[in-house]
Amino acid sequence: MNPKLIVFTLVTFTHNLFTAAWIGGLISIGLASMPAAREVLGKGPQTKKLMNAVQERQRWLVYVSIAGLIITGLLMARQAPAFEGLFAFTNLYSSLLTIKHILILIMIAIALWRSLVFGNRQKSANSSQEKWSARLLFTNIVLGITVLLSSAVLTALTSTPIG
Repeated sequence: MNPKLIVFTLVTFTHNLFTAAWIGGLISIGLASMPAAREVLGKGPQTKKLMNAVQERQRWLVYVSIAGLIITGLLMARQAPAFEGLFAFTNLYSSLLTIKHILILIMIAIALWRSLVFGNRQKSANSSQEKWSARLLFTNIVLGITVLLSSAVLTALTSTPIG
């Protein structure tokens, strides 16, 4: 088997794994863990304590995923024949990739804001701060799903159609 193919396969696999960890974690926390915790424990301090512990563990996974996605994404982009450089609008592929990168930068900013600003205040957070944190979480879920859709479109643009 071609060594370049093996390396590219491993880079793509790792990129997909980091994506699943970050965006899957967002979806899992926002649509499963938080609602389940509130249903079982109510909206009291135990729910806050549980969700803070979950989000603290998830935070480090997100940080590692962001770093891994940047590295693997750069390696993957260089392999695409239509890639014209970061933040280029010279062709359809590069334009869509630029839009995807802008969405990812917004997601990173939201993740850091939630982590560094709201994360440090969670124990003393009032309901307004909790609502903003939840809104930002759901915003990142929507952005993450949009990024996955844009990735599918980019893959379709560079792949042979099925059938």
